[in-house]
Amino acid sequence: MGSKYRLVLVTAPNTAEAERIAESLVKKSLVACVNIVPKIMSIYRWEGEIERSKEALMVIKTKKSKLDALKKRVKKLHSYDVPEIVVLKIEEGDTDYLHWIDTVIK
Repeated sequence: MGSKYRLVLVTAPNTAEAERIAESLVKKSLVACVNIVPKIMSIYRWEGEIERSKEALMVIKTKKSKLDALKKRVKKLHSYDVPEIVVLKIEEGDTDYLHWIDTVIK
């Protein structure tokens, strides 16, 4: 049942930007829900240097059919040159919750 559903992870430099992106995605019916986890610490390599950044994490619930438009919208609104957009297949989930996703995203 869950093969058409996706969980997308996107980081943002702060909660305000995450909220702006999340609201746009919901308004455009590209996603059913976005959870924002504030104040995560990311350690990564960028342009040859090890970086540390305080970020906000968006946990996005959507459908496979919306991924291309979602990625395009995130890249348009995001302040990073290369935003993190990681897509995970939802293999299984509560039937009522997955049905709710279907009712929100046409």
